[in-house]
Amino acid sequence: MTERQLIVRFLEALRELPGVHADLDQWEPAGSTGDRGHDAQIDLHVGGKSFILLIEAKKAVYPRDVRQVLWRFREASHGRPKGQGKEPLSLLVAESISPGAKELLRDERVGYYDSGGSLYLPAPGAYLYIDKPPPKTLAKSVRSLFSGRRAQVLHALLVQHQDCQDWFGVKELAQQAMVSPATASQVLTELERFDWLVSRGQGPSKERHLREPAALLDAWVKQIASIRPPNLRRYYVPATKADTLLERVGEVFDAHDAAYAISHEAAAQRYAPFLSSVSQVRTRLLIGSNADAAIADLGARVVNEGANLAIIEAKSPGELLFREQVGGIWLASPVQVYLDLLRGEGRSKEMAEHLRKERIGF
Repeated sequence: MTERQLIVRFLEALRELPGVHADLDQWEPAGSTGDRGHDAQIDLHVGGKSFILLIEAKKAVYPRDVRQVLWRFREASHGRPKGQGKEPLSLLVAESISPGAKELLRDERVGYYDSGGSLYLPAPGAYLYIDKPPPKTLAKSVRSLFSGRRAQVLHALLVQHQDCQDWFGVKELAQQAMVSPATASQVLTELERFDWLVSRGQGPSKERHLREPAALLDAWVKQIASIRPPNLRRYYVPATKADTLLERVGEVFDAHDAAYAISHEAAAQRYAPFLSSVSQVRTRLLIGSNADAAIADLGARVVNEGANLAIIEAKSPGELLFREQVGGIWLASPVQVYLDLLRGEGRSKEMAEHLRKERIGF
């Protein structure tokens, strides 16, 4: 959408509200935005009061952009006279505004509108607030950040922070995440827009530091429901008690050189005990002939109910990143186990929060 289309849509949204009258007073001519600090001016009448809305339009706004927007609004307001008894109010119109950016704008009591229909206008004596889901363009962009190879970069960042590694370069991160430097760089640029990273240096020597690991992990949690879960195959391994199945699975998979990483309750129980017993083992397993041979050696048979072994198909080694060997068993990283538990049933979500508190720490 063009800036003018956004502003027209905002004007229409105002006019649809009961008791609100809004008229476009003027467009700012091209080249004047830097001097005047706004792209359009709207006369607004609401609640028996009159205001002048000074509009700045943008394509997309993230937390990092909010500081610049606030500075522009403050600069533009210095020495601005009130017109005909109408109080001037600055308002940001954008195709998409991230949740974090909206929160910052509300904290500063600065109005906004996005193409998804969200509206915030804190005017003296009049208050408008409509909160709607983010536009599909923003939702799709954010969702893609938490899936595929991009998610491997996020995984590397969170594990790095957990291991107290402070500053890192793009090439170093790309190697750890098993992605190209271009992919790592794209993800870091996105995270900087969310204001979760800080950087120092320039060019090839530029380094970053994850300042807000909890915010990044929380954002990943919010995306879980919209990300397609990996394929799951359910098996029953006969003549094996629940408390010894984990060791047997690890022993057989290692014997066949089948790369795996135990996750869900069985792994969480090893990292931070919470349940009295675990009845099922769920593991990521790199699919291939080695995996097939290991499953056959276990004597596992496919079932629809009563499974005690569930295989999460891993199609690349990147899906087993940062696994840890604990007591001779390969466990998925605590971050991965935490995210997997949040997809589970029963007390898995309680177990997830226990794991995050005891083992992840942010």
